[in-house]
Amino acid sequence: MRIPALPRPRSLAGQLFAMQAVLLALVVAGYALFTYVSNRGQAQEAARRQTTAVARSVADSPSVRAAIHSADPTARLQPYALTVQRDTQVDFVTIMSPEGIRWTHPDPDQIGKRFLGTTGPALKGRSFTETYTGTLGPSVRAVTPVQDTDGRVIGLVSAGITVEVISERVREQVTALFVAAGGILVVGALGTYVINARLRRHTHGMGADELSRMYDYHEAALHAVREGLLMLDAQHRVALINDGGRELLGLGGPGSAPDVVGRSVAELGLPAPLTGALLASEPRVDEVHLTASRVLVVNTSPVSGGERRGTVVTLRDVTELQALISELDSERGFTQALRSQAHEAANRLHTVVSLIELGRSREAVEFATAELELAQALTDQVVAAVSEPVLAALLLGKTAQANERGVELVIGEDSGLDDGLLPRSLPSRDLVTILGNLVDNAVDAAQGCVPARVEVTVRTTDDELLLRVADTGPGVDPAHADLVFQRGFTTKPTGPGGRGLGLALARQAVHRHGGTLTVREAEGRGAVFEARLPLGDGPRRRADDDAPSLAAGGEA
Repeated sequence: MRIPALPRPRSLAGQLFAMQAVLLALVVAGYALFTYVSNRGQAQEAARRQTTAVARSVADSPSVRAAIHSADPTARLQPYALTVQRDTQVDFVTIMSPEGIRWTHPDPDQIGKRFLGTTGPALKGRSFTETYTGTLGPSVRAVTPVQDTDGRVIGLVSAGITVEVISERVREQVTALFVAAGGILVVGALGTYVINARLRRHTHGMGADELSRMYDYHEAALHAVREGLLMLDAQHRVALINDGGRELLGLGGPGSAPDVVGRSVAELGLPAPLTGALLASEPRVDEVHLTASRVLVVNTSPVSGGERRGTVVTLRDVTELQALISELDSERGFTQALRSQAHEAANRLHTVVSLIELGRSREAVEFATAELELAQALTDQVVAAVSEPVLAALLLGKTAQANERGVELVIGEDSGLDDGLLPRSLPSRDLVTILGNLVDNAVDAAQGCVPARVEVTVRTTDDELLLRVADTGPGVDPAHADLVFQRGFTTKPTGPGGRGLGLALARQAVHRHGGTLTVREAEGRGAVFEARLPLGDGPRRRADDDAPSLAAGGEA
């Protein structure tokens, strides 16, 4: 047995259209009913006023009083009554004696007969109105006395309009009202249809349940996604931002004061390059930007619908990935240096073996001893100046790398850093990032120069750690003293991704610990980079407190 498919829920726009159409119909019907009842009462009241006015006019006429005193009142009053009836658009004008005997009537056969209705109040000299069923059917009538000069009632006048005529007048008014109401309903329905057709386009024909479900999914996805999501309106104000976006941009959690929603991107205090990327009109694809503590990959895409409506921005945190890439690059450099040293060591070993085979044992011992003394002297020099094991290992590795590239790396005479002096607030990875990138930048600058030399100074004072790297390269243009620390700035030929990140990452790490990183021209030639990091009053850490990270690299 085939189960019939359930009807698809009506779209939100369709529901609104139906609701508005029914509401408009009910309003019009209610107004029509109210108008009908109101007009019926107004018509009856108007009929009372009209008949009263006609009856009093006839009763006050001198010709009527004169005709009453004549020998044949009917002969004189009947033509007069018909004329008044026709001119005032009432259904009857009856003039009668005080006893209620008719002198006039629209139907001549009723003349001479008794008036059907109330006459008591009029006989007492008072005019009144009533609804009464007479010879012409139900009518609204007025009865008023005809008095002579001394106030004596000498006759009665009754003027009336039948209820049927009153109802016909009301029907005509209500018909006109319904025609107008129908026109209003048609116009309102057309307007509602047009508005809801536009609403259907905006809601893509979805019903209220679908929109509610989509909103629930939207909220769940917005808070579940760890990547940053930022939506800007056409004026580059923040329209929406998820928890990941707040965290990656360092803007605080939801409800923080002041909240970022509704504020312009230019007011968020983000780094200038990142702000420029968010304000750009053209899309940005996988751009790397630095904040105070993170390396972010930024993608922007404009939202268009015939006109620019805003921008969708996604943010990915690659801080750890970038650090690993830097370490990998440095490890590659170490590998190349070790390969070269292994090749050189093999040559020297062959030389020693050959000397022994030639019977020149003394020269073989002297040659091997000289090589060992040279390597041990280098190690002793570094360790004597910097006994902090992580930095010492880094400098030994960088010395071998520099040597393979034809650059002499030396330790400054005023260097001095004992093991255990660094606080826990300065992790090994950050120190390696700072010093490793400064050394790599200096070796790149000095390579190919004469002399090709890099001097590294590492020492502590009472309250800060100084890392100084001087090179004999071409130096830094004073106009670029601040630009060299920005992401993407490099004086080297364009190469693979990552160009221009080394010094930017170094400054990021220095600022994260409240320090400063500056550059100045060296005496004579080259550049001097100085990083100063506050030591603070925290507990000292030893090298085994952190996972060792012996290398970091990067390029400016």
